[in-house]
Amino acid sequence: MEQNAQVYLVGAGPGDPGLMTVRALELVQRADVLVYDRLVSPLVIEQAPPMCELVYVGKSPDHHTLPQHEINALLVEKAAPGRSVVRLKGGDPFVFGRGGEEAEELQAHGIPFAVVPGVTSCIAAPAYAGIPVTHRGMASSFTVITGHEDPSKLASSVQWEQVAQLKGTLVFLMGMKNLPIIAESLMAYGMPGDTPAAVVERGAWPAQRVVVGCLDTIAADVAERGLANPAVIVVGEVAALHDRLAWFDPRPLAGLTVGITRARHQASELRTQLEALGAAVAEFPVSRLAPPTDPEPLAAVAAAPASYDWAVFTSANGVKTFFRAFEADVSASADGDASASPAYSAAAALAGATVLAVGPATAKALATRGVHSVLTPDSFCAEGVADLLSGRLGPNERVLLVRAEDARTVVADAVHAAGAQLVDVPAYRTVLREDGKDDLLAALREGRLDALTFASSSAARNTVALLDGDTSLLAGVPLFSIGPLTTVTMEEMGLEVRAEAASSTVGGLVGAVLGSLGEAS
Repeated sequence: MEQNAQVYLVGAGPGDPGLMTVRALELVQRADVLVYDRLVSPLVIEQAPPMCELVYVGKSPDHHTLPQHEINALLVEKAAPGRSVVRLKGGDPFVFGRGGEEAEELQAHGIPFAVVPGVTSCIAAPAYAGIPVTHRGMASSFTVITGHEDPSKLASSVQWEQVAQLKGTLVFLMGMKNLPIIAESLMAYGMPGDTPAAVVERGAWPAQRVVVGCLDTIAADVAERGLANPAVIVVGEVAALHDRLAWFDPRPLAGLTVGITRARHQASELRTQLEALGAAVAEFPVSRLAPPTDPEPLAAVAAAPASYDWAVFTSANGVKTFFRAFEADVSASADGDASASPAYSAAAALAGATVLAVGPATAKALATRGVHSVLTPDSFCAEGVADLLSGRLGPNERVLLVRAEDARTVVADAVHAAGAQLVDVPAYRTVLREDGKDDLLAALREGRLDALTFASSSAARNTVALLDGDTSLLAGVPLFSIGPLTTVTMEEMGLEVRAEAASSTVGGLVGAVLGSLGEAS
């Protein structure tokens, strides 16, 4: 059946994208439609192909994007011959994932489907906390129980009197809201109050936190530490092994939420580094790339590649749009995928030229397109580029400058001052992106951000524009700048900069956040 399946019910595993199965990743990478839950890592979603339709149907205990019957109907609606629909769930689709209900709906409509099991959080979360669900001499079995059902209700499907007498490990999923009454019910039916218990919040995620105690104190201990969903509750002797077997070290930014204002296609490296340090990352892409207002200079270069003595790239975005101009119509949006191999004509245009990149990220973008011999200045900014050119540029040399439309004239001025010939190519422009405005406003008003990062002056300007100039909303949030120019822009707008990156790179920006907030977390 799987060869002809139209819908795949796929388990993404918990938290760590590395726990996703090879088969699951393969299906995501060739999906036509991806229907995904709240607990699926963004790094997994990014593996979907560029033209894949993404449909978010995430649920939290207090909010459902779509009720289950509508999700069932959605899968039927999206399924069509020749299309691959991947229903991606955190953990395993058949362990309290309601995958069985979705399978029944598909079967009832005659839609071929297949199931791809995933690593379930009821095993993985305790394991990442150093808690084996079975252990010789302590537990020879484990029982997985829904914690979402109120144990005090009259028609409970869970036989609590029997559960309390089980000798193995008890694992409760979706039970944080009911943790106090779960503990009380177990003790009421005879389980000793000194039975070891643990709660693992965001198990197998960088921001994982663990609280270990006893059954009679675990609810209070968890409340004191402020743990919340998603979390797994473990009750049994094995919970006491955490202190000896914990191997997943607490990360320095665990428990903190860091906001990113960078354009989404540029945010992955910043997000990855922050998450590796334990931070929860909230993306607020306040900018997007658009074609230049006047596409003619870039079109002219693409149509008739010439020889240059110098080729200067002031951003990775400029590299992407420059190479893309040789592969597609210049009027296409600059937001598309930039992973295509470099066109021969683009490489030919740079042949014989000394290529200069403003910094490591731009040099890396060139390297992915086959341009490896690249100069970078000591200071990763326009002034650094200008200083490097002023010491090496000769009169009448031809300089190709690929830049943002709204870039400052620092580099162009240096070329003119040296008496060189400038071929000035605005390759893209940065424009305000407003679709995330409500999310940003809500996060600031509800105090959900522990930090907000700015990787460019345009990101700072656009953030203030989205806030309609009301910078008071940012007053209580530590703000971090990628470098001096961004800092100047932020300060001109009345924003207080908590720390500036030591080097104008993603790593430098992450280092600024870590240096300021790492101890506090």
